Amino acid sequence: MSKIIDIRSDTVTKPSPAMLEAIMNAKLGDDVFGEDESVNELEKKCADLSGKESAIFVPTGVMGNQLAIKGHTDPGDEVIVESESHILNYETAAPSVISNVQLLPVPGKNGVITAEDIEKYIRTNEYYFPVTKLICLENTHNRSGGVIQPIDVIKGISDLAKRYGIRTHLDGARIFNAVVETGISLKEYADNFDSISFCFSKGLGCPVGSILCGSNELIDKARKWRKILGGGMRQAGILAAAGIYALDNNIERLKEDHSKAKYFAKELSKLESVSIDMSTVMTNIVIFGSDKYSKKEIIDKAKNNGVIISSGSYGLMRAVFHLDVSMDETKKAIDKLKTIL
Repeated sequence: MSKIIDIRSDTVTKPSPAMLEAIMNAKLGDDVFGEDESVNELEKKCADLSGKESAIFVPTGVMGNQLAIKGHTDPGDEVIVESESHILNYETAAPSVISNVQLLPVPGKNGVITAEDIEKYIRTNEYYFPVTKLICLENTHNRSGGVIQPIDVIKGISDLAKRYGIRTHLDGARIFNAVVETGISLKEYADNFDSISFCFSKGLGCPVGSILCGSNELIDKARKWRKILGGGMRQAGILAAAGIYALDNNIERLKEDHSKAKYFAKELSKLESVSIDMSTVMTNIVIFGSDKYSKKEIIDKAKNNGVIISSGSYGLMRAVFHLDVSMDETKKAIDKLKTIL
């Protein structure tokens, strides 16, 4: 039986033998007591890489984002996000539940909003308005196909936020995809935000885990709320060790995933029944649609032919490339989809 080619997401990766060895050799302690050496090492490493004072290891990217929102806001505040952002669309209305804030979506172009777009949405001081307390960006932008936020746009938004006294957070779940594609360091991206979160369990190939980096004050508050939300993981060093290995070994190889995605998109775009905006294919995600077949038809037929893709936004589909899919398998996936389409 031929291997299933799973390009639903970069979250489906399995730890490599070398990563498993790092996990087996992790130095452990009780992280709730601050005694897990591997967690402490990972948190320091991430704080240093991002240029922030401190960091906290969390189970998921959603928790990282929600702890940032909780730390930056008060109940009744408003948070500006891009209308297709992960925080708005895929985090189960958590800001309203955990932080008692409302999100104000600003429409972007391929996931990118500018300072000019945002400024008109900043609330004035009338008592009947909520306070605009936080702006959240996403880099790379999942729902728009792995689009990279331009650094000049980010800097413009950072300057705007400082003028208005608004805090900023970067949902950097796939920030290292942006780092390797642009050559811009994590620190340069993070310098424009009060906090940044990023995932180990996507392109970096870890089984579990994300991190939130920010000021000592923010991380102290996040540590309390991580405990409240059930995120105290005790001997979490077995997971943190995978994160340390990934940061040391799996960042530069993300370029391979980008090459696979760009090849896949280019070949798929040759089909008359497929629509792809090639300008959005910057990293490891390909969003595509068809005016000939329904999304369900394509996903079902692809699965029956050994290729698993996922649903994108609205009528679109998504293919995500990662370390467990080779270029040869990428070519096989294309051949199978060409037959279907």
